Amino acid sequence: MAEKITPRAENFSEWYQDVVLQAKLADYSPVKGCMVIRPNGYSIWERIQKEMNDRIKASGVRNAYFPMFIPESFIKKEADHVEGFAPQVAVVTYAGGKDLDEKLVVRPTSETIINSMFAKWIQSYRDLPLLMNQWANVVRWEMRTRLFLRTTEFLWQEGHTCHATLEEAELFTQKMLKVYHEFSENVLAMPVIPGMKSEAEKFAGALRTYCIEAMMQDGKALQAGTSHNLSDHFAKAFDTMFLDKDGKQKHVFQTSWGVSTRLIGGMIMTHSDDKGLILPPMLAETHVVIVPIVPKANMAPAVYEAADKLAAAIRENIEVLKLPYKVGVQVDKDDTKQAGWKFHEYELIGIPVRIELGPRDLEKAQAVFTRRDKGVKEFIPLADLPAKIGVELKEMQTELLEKARSHREQNTHSVSDYETFKRELDEKGGFFKVPWGLDRQAEEQIKEETKATLRCILLDDSFKPIEANQPCFKTGKKEGTVMAIFARSY
Repeated sequence: MAEKITPRAENFSEWYQDVVLQAKLADYSPVKGCMVIRPNGYSIWERIQKEMNDRIKASGVRNAYFPMFIPESFIKKEADHVEGFAPQVAVVTYAGGKDLDEKLVVRPTSETIINSMFAKWIQSYRDLPLLMNQWANVVRWEMRTRLFLRTTEFLWQEGHTCHATLEEAELFTQKMLKVYHEFSENVLAMPVIPGMKSEAEKFAGALRTYCIEAMMQDGKALQAGTSHNLSDHFAKAFDTMFLDKDGKQKHVFQTSWGVSTRLIGGMIMTHSDDKGLILPPMLAETHVVIVPIVPKANMAPAVYEAADKLAAAIRENIEVLKLPYKVGVQVDKDDTKQAGWKFHEYELIGIPVRIELGPRDLEKAQAVFTRRDKGVKEFIPLADLPAKIGVELKEMQTELLEKARSHREQNTHSVSDYETFKRELDEKGGFFKVPWGLDRQAEEQIKEETKATLRCILLDDSFKPIEANQPCFKTGKKEGTVMAIFARSY
């Protein structure tokens, strides 16, 4: 049996680590800062991949793959890009038994090497838009790492597109942010706030960066996805040009956008409890586990037969419901482990529904039903269980989102002055909605003094910054202020 999990109220960081390790989602690699994703964790990533891949392809994007080794000269072509990533890059200098003529950077992101190919492939306006995505690993040399949230190597998808105009690139940047927003809420059941990053926080080399920000149970923010309008910055660096309809050579306008295995960490910290992982049904591999209770060996055949029949009935009924995912149903007939051990284990790894079935239950034509997020045992007639499962899985997915959204709303505070912000940040934590004067120096000062960062500038439905119409909470500037979210973050 796994060790006791540190309570969230006692130490949230240790609680998170305990859940990841004891639920067998990931483990530490022999290489410092890297992680091994175990089958329990990788099955979640596979679900994320499938759901996200469907959405990406529905946007007209096709998958490809580009090398993980990038010539150092490519990275240096875009000045802001090299400056932004210089502290994080890993560089190969020796291979094949000799020093390399040119150093190779291990992929921290792929804008440069992809542009080198786009410049080769794009000749005419007829080649546009060019929409590509890749599922890959990247390496960013991190000083302080945490499983799933920030590791030296991680998995992600990165989309890269080329367009004939800046307006088209902007619309596609916004389109993918909307995809991430919908995905986070409907698949991860993790509510997010869409917004725009400040000049200081935007992606290195981008014109502007949009993001989705989630709030964890401890009130800290987590950047869950980003979408970047790159304008023609990389196109100019790599001469990625096309012959337009007017007969003139022009640079393309580009986007890039991505989410990573960080989503798994965000999902854990949004939903889980002191017993372990709570997994939204959309991400589960096994949704229902039936645990036969067999006090005596001679009772096993009848109980096992009833459990198998119940599992078959659940599967059959689920097919009729046409849920947006395949429901996994398992009957645990392992007689080497006690029922109590099994209950603890299935709670720990986050199986959405547990059903207990023993001889006494058969006599009463019932079973014991427990939903992981509620933890309440119910005695349900066997005839009613198959129909109940689909309904409960749908409700669980919805209620997890609603619970997380309620938590975010209760921990979002509107303040208009800096002293109140500092005091409440220490006392309450959470998100702080403030009038902001777009002052970069003030932003750096806030970060230095409070460890809080500008998570995003709030936007209206047309992706325009929401005007504050009141003085900046830090500088007192009265004109041109916008609404923004500040918070401490992961």
